[in-house]
Amino acid sequence: MSNNYSDVVIVGSGVAGSLIAYKLSKHGIKVTILEAGTFPDRSHAMKKYYETAIKIPESAYQIQPHAPYPTTINSNYFINKGKENFKSTYLRVAGGTTWHWLGTCLRLVPEDFKMKTNFNLGIDWPISYSDLEEWYFKAEQELGVSGNNNEDLGSPRKNPYPLPEIPFTLSDKYFTECLKDTDYKICHSPQARNSVEFDSRPACCGSASCIPCCPVQAKYDATIHLNKAIKHGAKLITNAVAYEVVSDTTGKITAINYKKPDKKIESIQGKIFILAANSIETAKLLLMSKTENFKNGIANTSDQVGRNLADHPIILIYGSTPKPIYPFRSPLSTAGIDKFRIGEFRKHFASYRIELLNDGWNFPEGGFQPLLTSLLDQGFYGKQLKEEFNKIASKQVSLSVLTEMLPNPENRIVPSKEKFDTIGIPHPEIHFSLDEYTKKSFSDATKKCIEILEKSNCTNIKISNNWYGAGHVMGTYRMGDNAKDSVVDKNLVTHDHKNLILVGSGVMPTTGSANPTLTIAALSLRCADFIKKNLI
Repeated sequence: MSNNYSDVVIVGSGVAGSLIAYKLSKHGIKVTILEAGTFPDRSHAMKKYYETAIKIPESAYQIQPHAPYPTTINSNYFINKGKENFKSTYLRVAGGTTWHWLGTCLRLVPEDFKMKTNFNLGIDWPISYSDLEEWYFKAEQELGVSGNNNEDLGSPRKNPYPLPEIPFTLSDKYFTECLKDTDYKICHSPQARNSVEFDSRPACCGSASCIPCCPVQAKYDATIHLNKAIKHGAKLITNAVAYEVVSDTTGKITAINYKKPDKKIESIQGKIFILAANSIETAKLLLMSKTENFKNGIANTSDQVGRNLADHPIILIYGSTPKPIYPFRSPLSTAGIDKFRIGEFRKHFASYRIELLNDGWNFPEGGFQPLLTSLLDQGFYGKQLKEEFNKIASKQVSLSVLTEMLPNPENRIVPSKEKFDTIGIPHPEIHFSLDEYTKKSFSDATKKCIEILEKSNCTNIKISNNWYGAGHVMGTYRMGDNAKDSVVDKNLVTHDHKNLILVGSGVMPTTGSANPTLTIAALSLRCADFIKKNLI
């Protein structure tokens, strides 16, 4: 076993780990980042995506046997043992899942932080929206968020967006006109996507491949800050799978042990340790790290590690507009309806956000193949096939509903005792189900979306038969003031180990209905500031 030392050791190089690495290394602090996977090559990723018949979010990337991860179809990484399968996915590569995220950068709304106080549901955060507001803005500056300053999304702002909004698409404009006399207000989606040149990166060119990969890096991904951290002296070790967090008898964390693809064991010691490997992988690592003094795993005297696993379950309602709106020429979503993220109704059912999608029926139908097969079965071929295909596809529109979940301790991840990867690391075993609070919201949202499509003169309206994962993996090591029912404090320091910090969406006590990446970034910047001022 080789031994190394670093002032700060970070496990995971996604948006949380890379932002913190950048902020600390910029101040001369010695930082080492352990990344389980490889560093993807953008051109190779795009080539793989173009050549792959089934365009799922993971289709641009090569899974490494030593760092497997879940995929949208035919995934055998998760060992699902709950009432329902957990359907979200992620990547284990340098830059994390920001390679194939959509780019939406919504803030939570103030009442999301006080669910117990406001609605007698869930649990309150140990911080408020006002505590995080300045960090939201700093995160928007770092990521380069484009947004409209004249729209109220329910999250009070003290400063304008760093970049102008991404323009409405023809679809957005069509629905805005059709719904102008209703309560359904279409707003620009804030997004970490350049509307103008920013940070030496070009403006969005409308490639429509945000998921799985932006070919020109107009969409933010965490390799931007990862590379900045490396330029400031941070060390990145790829193909390094952390499998054990080591502590002494006093509870002080002393090292991270990790394995290479050849099963060689290495170790790195340090002063401060930060786990940023996402909600599932971080929880799994903590639970694997059992000792005589910490029999339930590191940072788990509360028995909350791995619990309260959550997502933003998605339902899809889709149809055909009466005239062409020409999807597939822009980012995959540029607008939404935010009205249902706030309100007293949350005492009875979950909040949700409606996204207008710009990729036709690609999400609900799984690509073009169903339409093409249907037209072939009807006898279309040659020029007639092309004309009929374009006629139908140019009118396709989908609404995606992202739905809140309440914390549920029975929704959890534990290391599997049955299945292991090629270097002996257990797969995640997941127990998961949806409660009536979320399912009632599905019903309400379905009615609203059908009304939206009908008021917009859409026909051929369909409802997805099932719900989908949003890729928003949350919960599993939540923050709180009480060490008995939380894992980290308001500064993201674990209650059990004062030199161990956990970051990412796993710290979120409740989910709201905002895509979590901006909140992850804001909390990470706040945490980096705390580390600089108090721990180094």
